[in-house]
Amino acid sequence: MKLLKEKPEVKKTGTTTVGIICKDGVVLAAEKKSTMGYLVASKESEKIIPVADHIALTIAGVSGDAQTLARYMQAELKIFELENKRRISVKGAATLLANILQGSKYFPYYVQLIIAGYDDAPRIYDLDAIGGIEEEKKFFSTGSGSPVALGVLEDNFKEGVSIEDGTKLAIRAIKAAIERDIGSGGKAIDIAVISKEGIKITRQELSK
Repeated sequence: MKLLKEKPEVKKTGTTTVGIICKDGVVLAAEKKSTMGYLVASKESEKIIPVADHIALTIAGVSGDAQTLARYMQAELKIFELENKRRISVKGAATLLANILQGSKYFPYYVQLIIAGYDDAPRIYDLDAIGGIEEEKKFFSTGSGSPVALGVLEDNFKEGVSIEDGTKLAIRAIKAAIERDIGSGGKAIDIAVISKEGIKITRQELSK
């Protein structure tokens, strides 16, 4: 009799990530919980990953797939910069990532991504697992807590929001998702601000 092997459990990020277009930059935020089935595998997962001096990814889905893609993008964007003597545009980086995902659609990366950055303006693109790409003009959220986060963003976002107010809104959206989504949580929220000065990542501790 042929024995069926159980599929090994895969570490997933659970996740809520948020991206907001502000007047002078992009704000990204993410909580830090990752799960493996019903187990909380980590309360300190990194879900915002810089891939260039002016571009970062937020990751949702299978952690190993997302981390592999981030390393892939870091290498490709560095090669582009060395060969072309200039930085790639955010749209160019998003298109490259979409092509990588599309090229692997028969053995897909199990991810949902936001790629955001600042070239001549703040920009956000979201991508699905097989390379579907959309530019977002206001905000976006990914992961299991995104329906809750999007509700907060829809109700409170204003055009031309400052980076300071955009940061407060991103934190509010993540906190709302943590309250209602079992896959989101952790000890803190990571916040990345991407502007013409580059990427600055900070951390806000969550009260116990």
